[in-house]
Amino acid sequence: MRRAPERACRFTIDPRLLLDLLCAIGLGVLLLGRVTEARTLWLLRGYLMLVALAWVVQRYANLPLTSKLIDALVLACSLALAILWQGELRRLMELLGTGRLRVLFGDRSRDQLASGSVATLSEAAGRLSQLRRGALIVVDLGSDLRPEDFLNPGITVDGQLSVDLLLNLFASDTPLHDGAVLVKANRIVAAGVILPLSRQGINRYGTRHLAALGLTERFDRCLAIVVSEETGTLSLASQGRLERPITSSRLHDLLSEALALPAGRSVSKDTSESRG
Repeated sequence: MRRAPERACRFTIDPRLLLDLLCAIGLGVLLLGRVTEARTLWLLRGYLMLVALAWVVQRYANLPLTSKLIDALVLACSLALAILWQGELRRLMELLGTGRLRVLFGDRSRDQLASGSVATLSEAAGRLSQLRRGALIVVDLGSDLRPEDFLNPGITVDGQLSVDLLLNLFASDTPLHDGAVLVKANRIVAAGVILPLSRQGINRYGTRHLAALGLTERFDRCLAIVVSEETGTLSLASQGRLERPITSSRLHDLLSEALALPAGRSVSKDTSESRG
């Protein structure tokens, strides 16, 4: 009796499966590459591993009960992360809705300030603090801030950054002193800008501090310098965190440090609970 010829064993790969894996891996690498804060990175890694486990169980294991439990866990984690990262998700939807994909997928390079501009900002903030003039200075380091990102875009200035110009813009008898000044690429872009307020620390901070926190919560590549009108206290907001009180020399060091750090890392933590 003749035996049937053995067929050569061939290993075939489903192109759709390969494309699915490549797209998923690419998206995971993109997400992990955009996160630099350690705790957030751990949460994202754990979530992606859980999603990958759910996919493996559903596709290759006949474990319906385990699959249901993992799906429920993924859903619960998704809801928890949506609450924790509501600011980041809102920012993502804003970028997608406005078509600003360059900010989302582009490089993380910052619009560097010259060392002289750091000194100018520090000196101006110190003098405003001595005069007890309330001030809010937003430094855009690559967030590509646009008029629609503010409650009111203010008045276009487009002037060279200088101490005298900042002091004049925040003079108490000028109509622009209550708003923020936007600084980008060593120039004052606009003044009298009205920023969105943060919901954190409403009972602890004044309006300027809440505005600084609100903007830096949404945009990771910008800083906000705050001068309290009541006490003259200097503060610096970054990544939704506020360091206060600080001196003008400390502000100079923090600005220099922020320009040297990779985008996305916070400069400081909240060190005071006094109201500005």
